[in-house]
Amino acid sequence: MFRLVALFYIIIAPTLAGIFALVPLTMSGTLSINAGFLLVFVIAGAVLALPVSWFVAKRIDALISSKGPAASV
Repeated sequence: MFRLVALFYIIIAPTLAGIFALVPLTMSGTLSINAGFLLVFVIAGAVLALPVSWFVAKRIDALISSKGPAASV
């Protein structure tokens, strides 16, 4: 399960960090950007990606391990 969470975190963390980085850019514009404000939002996106990755991995793991029709070998 940890490997699945790590795999999804690699994909989800940069995506959420990038989306969260757009918030201060649109609020203040690119000419008067506050680097601390931008950094806080990027870190918040990366931290929020942890529970999101865990939730996605848990759901996919449940779908994979659910009892379905057995594959014929």
